[in-house]
Amino acid sequence: MLNETALYNFDPTIIREYDIRGIIGETLSSADAIAIGRAFGTIIRRAGGDKVAVGYDGRTSSPDLADALTQGLVASGVTVYGVGRGPTPMLYFAAYTLPVDGGIMITGSHNPGNHNGFKLVQNKQAFFGEQIKEIDRIAKSGDFEEGKGDYIEHPIFDAYIARLLEEVQFKQSSLKVVWDAGNGAAGEAMTSLTAKLPGQHELLFADIDGTFPNHHPDPTVPENVVDLQKAIATNKADLGIAFDGDGDRIGLVDAEGEILWGDQIMLFLAKGVLKDLPGATVIADVKASQVLFDEIEKAGGKPVMWKTGHSHIKSKMIELNAPFAGEMSAHLFFADRYYGYDDALYAAVRVLNIIEDEGLSLAEFRKSLPKAVNTPEMRFECADTRKFSVVEEVAARLAEEKADVVSVDGVRVNTDDGWWLLRASNTQAVLVARCEASSEDGLKRLRKQLADQLHKSGVAIPD
Repeated sequence: MLNETALYNFDPTIIREYDIRGIIGETLSSADAIAIGRAFGTIIRRAGGDKVAVGYDGRTSSPDLADALTQGLVASGVTVYGVGRGPTPMLYFAAYTLPVDGGIMITGSHNPGNHNGFKLVQNKQAFFGEQIKEIDRIAKSGDFEEGKGDYIEHPIFDAYIARLLEEVQFKQSSLKVVWDAGNGAAGEAMTSLTAKLPGQHELLFADIDGTFPNHHPDPTVPENVVDLQKAIATNKADLGIAFDGDGDRIGLVDAEGEILWGDQIMLFLAKGVLKDLPGATVIADVKASQVLFDEIEKAGGKPVMWKTGHSHIKSKMIELNAPFAGEMSAHLFFADRYYGYDDALYAAVRVLNIIEDEGLSLAEFRKSLPKAVNTPEMRFECADTRKFSVVEEVAARLAEEKADVVSVDGVRVNTDDGWWLLRASNTQAVLVARCEASSEDGLKRLRKQLADQLHKSGVAIPD
């Protein structure tokens, strides 16, 4: 229903590819949350639904945003199931198991404490891209449904923990594990889960604190796992497990203090899935090591390379009926015995199952992998209006050279030395690149090829 007095304009920077997020008091406010609730409620109503689950993380701004979001949803005629504070996968669990038509998680994920945002689900599927733009369009035009919904307080924490514990396949354990929630939203769930797990468990930073006083909650960055590495050494632990700010990404550190990167974690878990489901399809994003794809094939699986972004991966899993998928960023998706969404606490249980079942430590697994040398993810500043054009220019030149290119997301160029990747970020004004080779000399050659292509398109490369 068009209501010109209800026209609402968001700060354009908060409407993203995979979610809605901004900086509290600068680009994101409670008024935005009300409008998001009204617009998403309108979409749900027009699709024939009328119930939405709402959860929130541990940031100081999250309870107020949850209240405002609920106000907007109710004003559009939607009944809200308030599932309380917890990690993002707890909200996904609600969206999959409660009688609702969608879900919204208020979370800033692994961003700084003054950031926050909204991750959305409709009918058990990721809500992203053009769907998020539709929220913006509805708000701008004031084209909201109106009604009087209801609010039902429906805590789901205990049911979520019980579901995680259903997956535990060992009754006894001599494992010593250190866990680090980084004061993020997974802290309480981590505490409840480990209290009922066999083995010895040492917990770090389990208290939920939206100011993140100890370290930033992003375990894919080495400096953020220093405390975990120290605790592993002090406790002579077998492994360490870390979570990001909202519990949908995992970090692993082995007994020797070495970090396992996202694609290594994926491979460890994929082999476990393939043991139960020989020949299954396993999806990984375009940033992952060639070692991952080769080893999945050797283990009897069908590796599929796909676009980076948790929403893209989830959609591809459904399309291909794949039981497992993952990203370099350590979003991991199980659909064999779980619901297909990214849940780091669930992934942690699966890691422990494999270690117990096979007697294989993370350190032994890491050392068994074929050797490869690679760059970290490299980021080059490039305007949003230019970044996709640069990738197209590079692709055109590579086509002229008849290069071996995979183009599912940017360009991934295979050479005798290895491969290099260039893609436009969907969330920032940057080009993202990565190179991997079998030798240091090969890596230098790949980096030069990448640099030459960027130079030809006028992209500045920092010294």
